[in-house]
Amino acid sequence: MSENAQTPERESMEYDIVIVGAGPAGLSAAIRAKQVNAELNVVVLEKGSEVGAHILSGAVLDPIGLKTLFPNFEDLGAPVKTKVKSDKLAIFGPAGSLALPMFMLPPLMHNHGNYIVSMGNVCRWLAEQAEGLGVEVFPGMSCSELVYREDGSLKGVVAGEFGRAKDGSMGENYEPGLELHGKYVFLAEGARGSLSKVAIDKYGLDEDAEPPKFGLGMKEIWDIKPENHNEGEVYHSAGWPLGMKQGGGSFLYHAENNQLFLGMIVDLNYSNPHLYPYAEFQRWKHHPQIAKLLEGGKRVAYGARVVTKGGYQSIPRVAFPGGALLGCTAGLVNLPRIKGNHNAMLSGIHAAEAAAAAIQAGRAGDALQAYDDALHNGPIGQDLRPVRNVAPLNSRFGPFLGGMLLGGLDMWAATLTKMNIFGTLSHKKNDANSTGLLSEHKKIDYPKPDGVISFDRLTNVSFTATNHSEEQPSHLKLADETLPITVNLPKYDEPAQRYCPAGVYEILRDDDGSNPRFHLNSQNCIHCKTCDIKDPSENITWTVPEGGGGPNYPNM
Repeated sequence: MSENAQTPERESMEYDIVIVGAGPAGLSAAIRAKQVNAELNVVVLEKGSEVGAHILSGAVLDPIGLKTLFPNFEDLGAPVKTKVKSDKLAIFGPAGSLALPMFMLPPLMHNHGNYIVSMGNVCRWLAEQAEGLGVEVFPGMSCSELVYREDGSLKGVVAGEFGRAKDGSMGENYEPGLELHGKYVFLAEGARGSLSKVAIDKYGLDEDAEPPKFGLGMKEIWDIKPENHNEGEVYHSAGWPLGMKQGGGSFLYHAENNQLFLGMIVDLNYSNPHLYPYAEFQRWKHHPQIAKLLEGGKRVAYGARVVTKGGYQSIPRVAFPGGALLGCTAGLVNLPRIKGNHNAMLSGIHAAEAAAAAIQAGRAGDALQAYDDALHNGPIGQDLRPVRNVAPLNSRFGPFLGGMLLGGLDMWAATLTKMNIFGTLSHKKNDANSTGLLSEHKKIDYPKPDGVISFDRLTNVSFTATNHSEEQPSHLKLADETLPITVNLPKYDEPAQRYCPAGVYEILRDDDGSNPRFHLNSQNCIHCKTCDIKDPSENITWTVPEGGGGPNYPNM
């Protein structure tokens, strides 16, 4: 191999099924494949330093997927123990709240039978079960490229490339990685997966789908005083501080061991470029109803990740030659239920069953149409179709009139008559194109964090245990390095300064305020993917850093 070769020579390994991502979808697929046929050779590749290191979710888990894999999951010691005991929803004002009667909500909105969990710990447990069945699980293995057969079908991925210098050249300790080939390749990277974006574009998987929609989810874990804790309580709120026009909401989940999982999701279709999602989250914690719970408590973890919000009409074609999209990569979150892990697991199960049947029949490298059919016609489709208009109604009329009143009416109609009164509404445009001009919106003044209940971004990022090698190239790629200053700054006051929940992007100036420069602190990146979605010039592409880089969430 020439030292300056653009395409290094790599060794390859052959598998029946190659899975990218050790989240609930990928691990469920691996487990189901081995349950169906123990002889299948299955590998799971995870970019985090360990399984669970990059998993962040609320999370209230609907156990339907887990029960499908392991009907006796409780007896097997799964970390799924805190049953939901009470379920509340409120509209917040600046100083008070209005509780909504739960009987007014469609049955699908209720959390009876669900569990408050750490999905990171659930995934760690699922990985143990997978390995016990003979699945090979490799953490710290970023998958940076797709590999194709001569006929154009997906053949595999490049994993484990290390040692690129900052300029992208092969450094002294360069390792080219491996090509892992499979009869079928499952992309289970979570929302806005980097390889999934490539596959969607190459195979035109979104040609018949509405634009994808996203929200930025931010979460903290607190140890709180026992007298403030009510294990099993689930509490959701909307309204202040986002108001009744901006989509989004907040959650409080009382987990075990006097821990409180709390967070906010801000829809990324916001138009005001001054909006600062992280500051909205920190301000929300000062609401009297929240502050009293946190009094005397201690924040122990922080993280952020985008969630899919497009719903049923934004799902791309999930089966393509040689591969499949699983879980949040396909956008399977039920917006009003604020749940996607159950559908992620079911998608993995459906994909594994389709692949196992195809391999048994002697097939390889074709499109698993049986998987696409099962996703749309089975429990996932049944979960997502009745709520498909909530997101577009939310976007058009705000979370109260649109999401709650009109969306609630539409969901009740679907529940009672199996028909949505609004048919199927469209999303119209993506989140980047939803950003309005600076001149059309008022600046928002945010209070400074007090360091007790609210915190600045960099302080909170230190609680993510994020780490990237300083010698590697930036994994945040700008198509045009001039656009942040020439376009985004004058038109939008460069919103990357605010939409990033980790302070990756800055505008630096001279002491007199002149000579603005766009600066990237890529070492801060917690892999939320917001920049890949919300940049109004669609100029930023998130790619994988070297394996093991990024956050190391212990309990998210």
